[in-house]
Amino acid sequence: MIRVLLADDHSIVREGLRKVLEDSNEIEVIAEAADGENALDEAISKKPDVAVVDISMPGMDGLEVVTRLKTFCSEVPVLILTMHDEEQYVIRAIEAGAMGYVTKQSAPEQLVAAVKKIHSGGRYLTEKASEALALKVIRGNKSPSLTESLSMRELQVLRKLALGSTNKEIANAYNISVKTVDTYRSRILKKLSLRNNAELSRFAIQNKLVEL
Repeated sequence: MIRVLLADDHSIVREGLRKVLEDSNEIEVIAEAADGENALDEAISKKPDVAVVDISMPGMDGLEVVTRLKTFCSEVPVLILTMHDEEQYVIRAIEAGAMGYVTKQSAPEQLVAAVKKIHSGGRYLTEKASEALALKVIRGNKSPSLTESLSMRELQVLRKLALGSTNKEIANAYNISVKTVDTYRSRILKKLSLRNNAELSRFAIQNKLVEL
C-alpha cells in the first residue's frame, strides 16, 4: 500500500480525495492536515510515501510546505493538487521541489496515477502543466511576465495581502519579521507599478492568483 498524507483546508474536499485514493485499493491515507503547519508536522512525524498538498491553505501555504519538506524531510515527495492551473503556479511549485502537479478539475484516475508515478520515483504533470513548463523554457528570460518578476516569497506575500492578511499574520505564517514583510510589500508594489493594497488585491484577482 502507498501511504499518503492529504493536506487541504476543506474537510469535504479531503473526504472526497480520500475516497478517490482509497477506492484504488493500492493507496492508504494515513494522515490529514487542514493547514500548512500541520501538514509539515504530519509529514515529518509519519513519513508518508507521498504528500498530496493544496497550494491555498491558511498560514503556511502549499509552496512553503514543499520548500520546508525539501529541507526537513526530503524523502517525502510532494504532489501539488490545486484549483490553480496558471503557469506561474506550476513553475513555482516545480522550482520549490514538487514532484507533480495536478488540478482539482482533473479526473480521479489522474490523481491516482499521479500518486503511483511519484511513489515510483517519477514525476507527474497534467498536459496543461507540461505546456506551461515548455513555454517557460521556450521563452527563457526574455520578456518575463509581471508575476514572473516576483520571487517565490514575494508571490506568497502578495497572495496573503490580497486575501486581507495583516503584516503580522504574514510574518507569523512564514517565520519572518514584520519589517521584512513590509520590505516585500514595497518591492511588490514597485515591481508591479501599484500604489496600495487595494490595487494589489485587484491585480491578484485579475491574474487569478487568489481564490475568492
